Amino acid sequence: MNSKVFFTKDITPENLIKIYEALGTELPGKIGIKVSTGEAGAKGYLKAELIAPLVQKLKGTIVECNTAYPGERNKAEDHLKVAAEHGFTSFAEVDIMDADGEFKIPVKQGKHLEYDILGEHFNDYDSFINLAHGKGHAMGGFGANLKNQSIGFASRKGKAYIHSCGKTESPKLCWISKHEQIDFIESMAESATAVADYLKEKNKPIVYITVMNALSIDCDCDSRQGDPVMSDLGIIASLDPVANDQAFIDMIWDSKDPGATALKERIDSRLGREILPYAESLGLGSRKYELVKL
Repeated sequence: MNSKVFFTKDITPENLIKIYEALGTELPGKIGIKVSTGEAGAKGYLKAELIAPLVQKLKGTIVECNTAYPGERNKAEDHLKVAAEHGFTSFAEVDIMDADGEFKIPVKQGKHLEYDILGEHFNDYDSFINLAHGKGHAMGGFGANLKNQSIGFASRKGKAYIHSCGKTESPKLCWISKHEQIDFIESMAESATAVADYLKEKNKPIVYITVMNALSIDCDCDSRQGDPVMSDLGIIASLDPVANDQAFIDMIWDSKDPGATALKERIDSRLGREILPYAESLGLGSRKYELVKL
């Protein structure tokens, strides 16, 4: 059975709420909304005026973890300052989940990682929205729900462990670790699956939304993020992160926008699309989907 992916072309606060409601999942208790707060200097992160109405409607908390790379977001106090500068604290509480520690969860299948490392506060939440900004990525090729669930949810040491494909938890050593590119792509899929497995065991639901705007070849974690290379595509949402990411990729490849070429080159030069069949093989979701237009 194909997974349902809901789609709206118009990117508005009202449509973000509408597409969430189309998923038909009532998120219980304290809701963590995983959004990239964007590195200082970045431009493409999801803006307050777009996401605030949904976050406030759900009484959600913006959740993040510190970065493994040197910058303005690798310490909780500095990270919160950037989040404030980018407008997130103006409409919701922002929780840096690894500010007070971290814990490990098992990676039950795969060939690179033995575990994933999450921020201690992850367990404070009863349900989650994986609210991703679709764009390119200098290391992973592209970033959407799978990246947001792997590197995004991981603590600082967890990010280092994923980036090094299981060789080190050191944020200093991970960048000089030797591995093949495909190993990194697969490590992201393994950690994303571990998060999904952990949430399922705890009976904590998660839903997936990707806003496909400001489509740069660079990630929101890049302080020198380039300008968008193609026009906005819309918003997609699903209960299946693999299907949602596959729909994002398909929309880029189906686009007639001349700028899509640059994004395709960024994605394939990093083997970005390979995360999809590997995540599917791990049981995280399906690449087969039905697109439901709202």
